[in-house]
Amino acid sequence: MALMGSSRLELSLLLVLLGASLLPESQCGVTFDKKTIVINGQRKILISGSIHYPRSTPDMWEGLVQKARDGGLDVIQTYVFWNGHEPSPGNYNFEGRYDLVRFIKTVQKAGLYAHLRIGPYVCAEWNFGGFPVWLKFVPGISFRTDNEPFKNAMRGFTQKIVRMMKNESLFESQGGPIILSQIENEYGPESRAFGPAGRSYVNWAAKMAVEMDTGVPWVMCKEDDAPDPVINTCNGFYCDDFAPNKPYKPSMWTEAWSGWFTEFGGTIHERPVEDLAFSVARFILKGGSFVNYYMYHGGTNFGRTAGGPFITTSYDYDAPIDEYGLVREPKYGHLKELHRAIKLCEKALVSADPTFTSLGRYQQAHVFSSQAGGCAAFLENYKTDSYARVIFNNMHYDLPPWSIGILPDCKNVVFNTAKVAAQTSLMQMSTANSESLMWERYDEEVASLAETSMITTNGLLEQINVTRDTTDYLWYITSVDVNPNEGFLRDGQLPSLSVQSAGHALHVFINGQLSCSAFGKRENRRIAYTGDANLRAGTNKLALLSVAVGLPNVGVHYELWSTGVLGPVVLHGIDEGKRDLTWQKWSYQIGLKGESMNLNSVEGTSSVEWMQGSLAVQTQQPMTWYKAYFDAPAGDEPLALDMASMGKGQIWINGEHIGRYWTAQAPKEDCNECNYAGTYRPSKCQSGCSQPTQRWYHVPSSWLQPTKNLMVVFEELGGDATKIALVKRLVSSVCADVSESHPMIKNWHIGNDGKPEEVHRPKVHLHCPYGRTISAIKFASFGTPVGTCGSFEQGACHTPKSYYTLEKRCMGQGRCAVTITNDNFGQDPCPNVLKRLAVEAVCS
Repeated sequence: MALMGSSRLELSLLLVLLGASLLPESQCGVTFDKKTIVINGQRKILISGSIHYPRSTPDMWEGLVQKARDGGLDVIQTYVFWNGHEPSPGNYNFEGRYDLVRFIKTVQKAGLYAHLRIGPYVCAEWNFGGFPVWLKFVPGISFRTDNEPFKNAMRGFTQKIVRMMKNESLFESQGGPIILSQIENEYGPESRAFGPAGRSYVNWAAKMAVEMDTGVPWVMCKEDDAPDPVINTCNGFYCDDFAPNKPYKPSMWTEAWSGWFTEFGGTIHERPVEDLAFSVARFILKGGSFVNYYMYHGGTNFGRTAGGPFITTSYDYDAPIDEYGLVREPKYGHLKELHRAIKLCEKALVSADPTFTSLGRYQQAHVFSSQAGGCAAFLENYKTDSYARVIFNNMHYDLPPWSIGILPDCKNVVFNTAKVAAQTSLMQMSTANSESLMWERYDEEVASLAETSMITTNGLLEQINVTRDTTDYLWYITSVDVNPNEGFLRDGQLPSLSVQSAGHALHVFINGQLSCSAFGKRENRRIAYTGDANLRAGTNKLALLSVAVGLPNVGVHYELWSTGVLGPVVLHGIDEGKRDLTWQKWSYQIGLKGESMNLNSVEGTSSVEWMQGSLAVQTQQPMTWYKAYFDAPAGDEPLALDMASMGKGQIWINGEHIGRYWTAQAPKEDCNECNYAGTYRPSKCQSGCSQPTQRWYHVPSSWLQPTKNLMVVFEELGGDATKIALVKRLVSSVCADVSESHPMIKNWHIGNDGKPEEVHRPKVHLHCPYGRTISAIKFASFGTPVGTCGSFEQGACHTPKSYYTLEKRCMGQGRCAVTITNDNFGQDPCPNVLKRLAVEAVCS
């Protein structure tokens, strides 16, 4: 007998809940219970990390995934990017950076699991939230609600991805790595806004996904009402207060935010690793069993994929693996030690519920004691400004502020979230080519715009309706007639022009000359421009260039949001008082002439005459194309372009679109000092003020050939192209800063004689990137050094033997470890004082 929808869901839930106990272990596949995800009958604590395949290149994937595995991850999580895979209806792209099957197989080859977040809405600071722009123009469509045109399109793409994964046997039920899938994404706020239609849509999405029979569980993040058997999960900086909506579902954290995204003209956001580790440990001790770092590698918004708008080309996210694929220390190393400590506790965590014990006003312990005899404990100090000494199991422990100590045997602390023993790596951008680039220039034609326009109509048109997002640029062109007897022509008092625009940037041209530029901001996208209008007697040509900087990626009905010059456009200060130009005849040109001639491609550059020699870069004028050729530098270090001398525009290398650049700066007052202790928010640890939000732009090595690489730059505002430079990203120094064992911060054990004895002694660990060794000890001090990596200085207490000890143990080595004891550093230079060992070493 055929089952109706609700009965099918109930049966699916029953099978999921009973599967682990009813089926032989070899046939269990992936199920879940209230504790964990269960894989082949085994409960697991799973550590995951987000790596988005289009934000890196295929030649990077294997290295990224291997570093994730080395960092202690079990799972790689990725969204599926609909607009990249189906740029036009029925025309699919699964090649290059969008080769999803290759990416999942790379994860499988590394021995890791995969979590496929199909969505297909992804948010992700990605253009249009991952939806293809053509979807906006499907008749009768309404995004992410109980709307048949939308549901039909969503079902079709989801089925396409599921079939592709099944055909390649990539679900765990087929022997593949995919253990989880996700339908929809962070729908909670929209669900509430849409009301009954939102609830109906959520039920439909869950039913549609489950009926695809992937053999693995489905999740919905930030959706408290996720229908059974779909698991609701948490996203955020902290998720320790989260509980699934049913007692038989595990507690899962699908996005533990490792940092935050950046926007042009904004600050750089950093999340201290001490707090990130603290948040993860707190989630685990509350019964959490799945944690995913968003992002583990953020990567790059190549081309025009950044959404927002105003999101930068860099999507670094302060992740453990940086935009270029290099590990970010100490974040990577400290989290690796956290994962090791959690895995030591896994047996107890998956088989027991925690018991809670108060150890003080701000201190407590969570203990997992299994029937098999396993015991794991988490000791917490929530006070933000002082250490705390606690007694647990008749032993003394000293906990730093805002920290959690992990005891896999309920006795010895193997990890504390606030004690960072991992080294710090200082990165630098070093010039890659000593030869100056020989630039050529082509000026974008502005004077002839009216003759080349394709559309003419009365009134102002919305930008995306015209461009279909095939370009960032749309020209609005009209004429302004000025009577020779106008008063402002006699008295020299220029009239003014006011323009209201929903575009993200606006350039105003009068008679072919740039009059002014204006810009919106992410929190206020609309532009209200007013400026002088240098008009002359007769007919004047007014050309407004509206520029999009990525389409919106989040918000209720964001498909209806407008972009472009919507008006009013008004001329003030003339004899008639003011003249409203909004509803007069306007002509439109989609994109730039240079785009239509493909000047950004190797073939297209030969279609025009370029200005050569010194004249090409002598004047810094707007709306200019530049091109130059360069050879690939020696070595395998990651590469970038230094664009600090430029204004705003886009870059291509050998026809590949690097992305948008913009040297907009954050105001000085937006930056602040950073203290790891206490609740984190993006406004807490901000840096990079009074300098470009993004100066360097990643150039993937796989996009280069040995010689004669073509670089094309389009500059909107005017910049000095002679100062554009290709640079290498290098680890310049590695540092360690570790405290000695001391009665105020060490752990104690009550010995057989009833006296306290120290459990372990800390070590300083240093290691250089593969193939490089420590060539110099730039700084070393055992005592009371001050400062941070790159700016260490000796304090009042210093051991003269510091340099000798480090040089003896580390010089010429790729890695080394030095135990912090008086035996290693000679006589105690300041007894009864807490000492540290701070080291900075040079890698060559």
